[in-house]
Amino acid sequence: MSKLPPILLTVAVALLLACHAFWGWVPILDSANLAFHEAGHPIFGLLSERLAVYGGTLMQLLIPAACAWECYRREQPYGFYACLVWIGENLLNVARYMADARAHQLPLVGGVDPEDFHDWTEILSRWGLLSHDTALAFLVRIGAVGLMIWVLARAWRTAGEAD
Repeated sequence: MSKLPPILLTVAVALLLACHAFWGWVPILDSANLAFHEAGHPIFGLLSERLAVYGGTLMQLLIPAACAWECYRREQPYGFYACLVWIGENLLNVARYMADARAHQLPLVGGVDPEDFHDWTEILSRWGLLSHDTALAFLVRIGAVGLMIWVLARAWRTAGEAD
């Protein structure tokens, strides 16, 4: 029975990566992630208008990070691992959006024209990195997959220690 959680986590990671490979997103989960992303803009905008553009990505990552922290605090290792996978999956979304900073191919919420407003076009332009959007997105993808692999290794090690 102690091998079931890492088996399920491995299957979940495989499904998430397959969804990203075939469709570029994960049905249902990414609708929630998008809601967190969009909520982040006005929430961080309350602190500073300049922070509003960063708020989407920050909130999209902070929600699963807060859940991970709570699972860690409650000593629920597999919940913690699942939340870290969730962060990795969100990083794949961030990378997809980041890689679109110059191409403007992705549809934006509310039908906003990407030529007028695109989070990562604005962010990377502010930092003088717009021409590196796809390279930076590649690095974020590598980090996301690396995080998921590390989580799976930890989950399997945890299961082995429980035996």
